[in-house]
Parts: sequence; C-alpha cells; structure tokens
Amino acid sequence: MDKLVVLYTMKSCPHCHDFKDMLDDEGIDFLDRDIDDYKDVPSFMTIESPDSKKPKTKLYAPERDFDELEEGVKIIKEFLEN
Repeated sequence: MDKLVVLYTMKSCPHCHDFKDMLDDEGIDFLDRDIDDYKDVPSFMTIESPDSKKPKTKLYAPERDFDELEEGVKIIKEFLEN
C-alpha cells in the first residue's frame, strides 16, 4: 500500500458522518479514528508510502484547509489519483 487516508472523527458529529458517507459513495477507503475531544473535525490525514521509514504525511482540518465537505473529498481524490 503506497497511499492511505485516515479520518479523525467523533461519533456525535453529524458532519463527520456525512463526510464518511460521501467518501463511501465515492468508493474511497479510509481508516476511521474516533477522537471525541478533538475540535477540528472532520479532520483527515493523508499518508504517502505508509510502510516506509519516512512516510510523507499531511493533516487537513476544516476552516483551515477546506470549508465544505466536498472540498475535503476533492483533496482526498486528488491525493489518491496522483
């Protein structure tokens, strides 16, 4: 596996559920990490070459890196396509 997407979500967050549903609808695989005490949700991390000694990672947070859920899905799709 050379690319991986990790979501940081809360069970009580309706936006998190919507975001996961949108990714499922796009056929995008992801790992879900429940972090009830994290403020910037739904957040996600992209990991390139996760099995290497120095994987390239980037954390994305709403209102900092994207405003709409659709923008988050677009970022993930572009990451996976490149």
